[in-house]
Amino acid sequence: MRLKAPHTLEQGRLQPKDFIRTKPGEMQGLFELVGPHRVWVRMISSGHDLEYQWEHVSVSVKEKRCPTWEEMCFVKNLFWGLDEVVMQLHPAAHEYVNEHPFCLHLWKPIAAAIPTPPSILVGST
Repeated sequence: MRLKAPHTLEQGRLQPKDFIRTKPGEMQGLFELVGPHRVWVRMISSGHDLEYQWEHVSVSVKEKRCPTWEEMCFVKNLFWGLDEVVMQLHPAAHEYVNEHPFCLHLWKPIAAAIPTPPSILVGST
């Protein structure tokens, strides 16, 4: 996980009393920044989880709705490079965990490449 805009992300680092304390420059932490269309975006990054081999960022907005595609792209580009592939998952129903009704997640395995379909299957270029 590389920070595309570390100064911007660092400016949004929060240290609430009920959340694990993180140090500047660490990939894990709680962040809030103004995103697209001046909407406050909240991000919780677990950074590199070496035990489970995943990078993960949860994303929510201050409004009572799920983040938009544009807001998710904003977050993706803060934590990963433009050439990196990350994903949102729809797990099997028995694996659902829903602690926040309007939160979406970005995932990237550390030790594996994410396969992507040919772009022609998504739409014409």
